[in-house]
Amino acid sequence: MTPRPDSWIDTPWPDNPRVRGVFTSRQGGTSTGLYAGAALCTGASAAGGMNLGSHVGDAPQAVVSNRARLAAWLGEVRVVYLDQSHGTEVADLDRWDGASTPQADAAVTTTPGLAACVLVADCLPVLFAAPGGLAVGAAHAGWRGLAGGVLAHTLQALCRKAGCKPAEVQAWLGPAIGPRAFEVGDEVRSAFVHHASEAAGAFEATAQPGKWRADLFQLARLHLQAAGMQWSRVQGGGVCTVSNPARYFAYRRDRVTGRQAGLVWITARST
Repeated sequence: MTPRPDSWIDTPWPDNPRVRGVFTSRQGGTSTGLYAGAALCTGASAAGGMNLGSHVGDAPQAVVSNRARLAAWLGEVRVVYLDQSHGTEVADLDRWDGASTPQADAAVTTTPGLAACVLVADCLPVLFAAPGGLAVGAAHAGWRGLAGGVLAHTLQALCRKAGCKPAEVQAWLGPAIGPRAFEVGDEVRSAFVHHASEAAGAFEATAQPGKWRADLFQLARLHLQAAGMQWSRVQGGGVCTVSNPARYFAYRRDRVTGRQAGLVWITARST
C-alpha cells in the first residue's frame, strides 16, 4: 500500500486516548489535472491528487480510488460522507442506515469505528471530542454555516449524546482560508457583528471601501466560546489553504478544485 502522506495532520486529544482525528491534504491519491497533487518542492513532479469530493467534476473512478485509499489507511474505520450545503444541519450517525448520504453540514456519533467526516476547500473543518471518547463530531464551517450557528448546533448535539457540558469538550480547527486571503464584503461582516460585537475584531478593513479581511479561525473560536467551550480546549487553526498550493485544494484560489477531509472517530479500545 502507498505510504500515507506526511502532509496530513493528525490531531492529538489530550487525556482522550480513544479518539483519533486527521485532516487530509491534496497529496496521496490518483486524481489528475486540476485535481492532482501539487509538487511539495521545486522541480518535483506532482503526484496524484487526493480529491475526496464526488461533486467537483473529477473523474468518478479517481474519487472511488481515493476514497478506497483513505479507507485502507484507516483500517477498520468506516467513513460517512455528507451531502453538504453550507447549512447548519447535524446528522446523527448512530441512526445512519449504512448506505445513504446524509444531507447535513455536521455529524456526531457514539459508535466506535465510525468516522464523522466533512469535506472542505477553504471552508473550516472543525472536529469535536467529548470527554472519555463518549462521542465525536465534525462540522463544515464556511462563513454562512458559521454565522448560522453550525458549530453551536454540533456542540449541543455532541453534548446530548455524551451527557457532558460544552466546557468539557475538546475541538480542533483544521486548515482553511486564512485572514490574509479571505476578503469579504460588508454583508458578511454585518452577519457576524450584528449578533456579537466582539466579532468586529476578526475583521480588518482593506484599502477598498466595503471590503474586509476576515479571520475565520478567530470567528470560530468566538462562536465556540459563546457556546460554552473553554478557549484553551480549542486547538489548531492558522493553516491557510490558499497560501499552501502544494498541500491544499483551495476554491478561492483555483475555483475548479478538489476537496480534502477532516475526520474524527472513536477507537474500539484505549491504546
